[in-house]
Amino acid sequence: MKGWAEAPLPPLRIGPAGWLRALWRGTLVGSLTYGGLILLLLVRLVEWPIFGQARPITPWITQGVCRVALWLIGLKLVVHGRPMTASGATVANHSSWLDIFALNAVHRVYFVAKSEVSEWPGIGWLARATGTIFIARKGVEAKKQQEMFEARLHEGHRLLFFPEGTSTDAIRVLPFKSTLFAAFFAPALVRSMHIQPVTVVFHAPEGEDPRFYGWWGDMDFASHLLKTLAARRPGRVEVTFHPEVPVDAFANRKDLAQHCERVIRTAHVHAVA
Repeated sequence: MKGWAEAPLPPLRIGPAGWLRALWRGTLVGSLTYGGLILLLLVRLVEWPIFGQARPITPWITQGVCRVALWLIGLKLVVHGRPMTASGATVANHSSWLDIFALNAVHRVYFVAKSEVSEWPGIGWLARATGTIFIARKGVEAKKQQEMFEARLHEGHRLLFFPEGTSTDAIRVLPFKSTLFAAFFAPALVRSMHIQPVTVVFHAPEGEDPRFYGWWGDMDFASHLLKTLAARRPGRVEVTFHPEVPVDAFANRKDLAQHCERVIRTAHVHAVA
């Protein structure tokens, strides 16, 4: 893929020690992730009849699994600021599938993802079990999606979405799309909702390309996962929570999207410099 992604990363080369690290870490992360999924589903059998969509218990399982998974992968987690306590949603820049682990590790949120994700092998099951909202990229679905957002927000869920609409090379932030911000301007939500911008910055292992953790273009998940697990040196991911803003402080969805983009981009530029 050309354009903003520019030159591709060098070909993937993994030595014998790298394969052993990948096998060892992959076994541990896989066991942890799907063991956590089984535990979550068992707890959900009790949680659902009592609390319905509220989910006061299972997000803690997701958070614990993601924290341990980052440690096993070799990614040090650094957090700045705090998640908001007000009602609303979180928006963040998007570098790769690793964002899911990093953001779940520091915040009990429910992701908003494109409908295709629900069909991805393995990942789709995890996403559905953890309460992900799947949306279709069709204008005719806008009303239905808005109603879905409203229902989940009224349950006290904190939603999280990536306004760039795609993952990147991890060294830049793409222009934000304002489409999903429109739901928060619904009459039933606009006066009570807040949006918190969050910047996620990945720092490559020493000696590696700065785009090491980025996932873009035609990259396949398997090779990216293998490279990440085989890394000899640890990397680092910084998550910065910026001050939340009330939705009704902005005239429209585009102004709100531009504000969030500006805050996230500014912090990202300083962090990767």
